[in-house]
Amino acid sequence: MSLPRLLHFDRHAWLMLHVYLALIFGFFFAILGLSGSLSIYREAIDRCFNPELVIEQPRAQVQSLDKIMLALRIEHPKRYGTWTLEMPMERDAMLTAWFEKPHETIDEFYAPLMVSINPYTAEVVANRFWGQTLTTWILDLHTQLAMGARGWQWVGVLGCLLTFSIVSGLYLWWPGWRQIWRVIVLKPQASLQQLLIDIHRLLGVLSAVFLLVLALTGVLLSFPAILTTLFGSEGMGHGGTGKEIVSTANPTKNPTTLSGAAFIARAPFPRAELRRVSTPAGDAGVYRINLRQGEEVNHRHPFTTVWVDRWSGQIKEVRDPKGFSFGATLSTWVWPIHTGEALGAQGRLVWFLCGQALFWLYITGLSRWLMRQGWVPDSKDVMTAGRQSLQQFIRVARQLSVHVGQKLASHWPSLRDFCRLIVQRVLDLLRSFQK
Repeated sequence: MSLPRLLHFDRHAWLMLHVYLALIFGFFFAILGLSGSLSIYREAIDRCFNPELVIEQPRAQVQSLDKIMLALRIEHPKRYGTWTLEMPMERDAMLTAWFEKPHETIDEFYAPLMVSINPYTAEVVANRFWGQTLTTWILDLHTQLAMGARGWQWVGVLGCLLTFSIVSGLYLWWPGWRQIWRVIVLKPQASLQQLLIDIHRLLGVLSAVFLLVLALTGVLLSFPAILTTLFGSEGMGHGGTGKEIVSTANPTKNPTTLSGAAFIARAPFPRAELRRVSTPAGDAGVYRINLRQGEEVNHRHPFTTVWVDRWSGQIKEVRDPKGFSFGATLSTWVWPIHTGEALGAQGRLVWFLCGQALFWLYITGLSRWLMRQGWVPDSKDVMTAGRQSLQQFIRVARQLSVHVGQKLASHWPSLRDFCRLIVQRVLDLLRSFQK
């Protein structure tokens, strides 16, 4: 059985398409895959490099939103405008306060201020700008190639090209149902070039469907106007705040507090989880409260929203995802599917492995092409060459270890101090990069 006739074009043309896409854009595919896989565990990596962001002894009771906001105002008295408080996802994690347009990074595409606050003590722990930390820089590399708005569009184009690359690779690989098992088995006794081909095919087959999902959702995130045009789902993209709501009440001396607004917003959704609270900007501003209902796939950016008037305390507007149209619902699914957020811990792991697979598909494909061009020597017996290399490595390592051991015995005190100094310098460098 073969693929549908629609794909039965000249095989050489498909091969050239696959090869040249990989040679010209494969490096960028690999970067997107590697950076995307790391970004799946961005928070865990960030906390690993910044242990001060981990609360060692979480308490039973958190501070009120008003007290947290007061500490934030004291820390940043001259930052006027909307602050968004993002509730922590875990008990030992920090609450994050976002200020979208700080004057220090006003000319950058996206570089908000991120303030980490201990929710149990209302203590400001860290002030950092997006893009100036390791994990946010990696995410910028994935979403925009660290190039701003133009890079955002280029990533969308790369997503389209990656789709063609995956489809052409599947076409070139497809052997028919009867032969399918013979072409997904590794042959370690074959030459190195053949082993690279087998690894490339196996990685491609195992990850192709998942990579297609990631590529297509990535295109939709880069060009959200596609869904808007198809379904008319305005403002349903990732981080969409919905319509602009303004206050119509007269200012008073006793405005609704932040905690009071969050309490009022729970009335329509008593079982929902509080995720984000945005403060009013100016006298006409209102509180925007983001809640997450149990069935929502968006965990960090849920679409259940309540707008509360700061002066009257009345609910101005309610947005309930249960009433969304099919197009609007589909739009809200794009981001959590792309990040694996909608798929749980197991799904995020699969997405992480797929990102790594994309990187290794490029490495194995490029290595095999270099061998065919004669620029890298091939080995006819990989296992024999590997055993010989391993034996030689062990022999050299043994001789080197004896020599190094003798040197260490005579210079151990000074060497120990030197190692401590090097480790301290590396730690200081990493911490300064994070600040």
